[in-house]
Amino acid sequence: MTNTQQAKRKPGTPGPFSRWMQRTTAARMSKKIRGGKAQLMGMDVLVLNTVGRRSGEPRATPLAWFPDGDSWLVVASGGGSQHPDWHANLTAHPDKVSVEFPGQDAVSVTAQRLGKAERDEAWQRIVAAQPRLGKYQSKSEREYPVIRLTRR
Repeated sequence: MTNTQQAKRKPGTPGPFSRWMQRTTAARMSKKIRGGKAQLMGMDVLVLNTVGRRSGEPRATPLAWFPDGDSWLVVASGGGSQHPDWHANLTAHPDKVSVEFPGQDAVSVTAQRLGKAERDEAWQRIVAAQPRLGKYQSKSEREYPVIRLTRR
């Protein structure tokens, strides 16, 4: 990587190799979920479909999800010192979001970022189910957003 390329990268964000690994792994995991794989590392997984905020291209991101009544919760934990790209895409195009569960067709959803009180309550349930997320959060300077996905 040249000094010019290093200067353009924001501190705390993944470099080119890391981003390539993330894209490759996400594509493979999305294919497995679409084929029926329901869990990864003991967590239920889905594919979140968004539209790139700048490119307008479709994006698919495998994520862990947590039940929330008739809705699903996801945590924007990746991305280093900033929220992950999928979160920015979801925020930019909230009307173009869908989810795919293992072996099922995509379902259009409405995404809502939880406010402080709701997030705190949901966060307690999330870390009770997956304590590793609490450990990740404790090492980060930013508070991970919790997003509720509700079928449209």
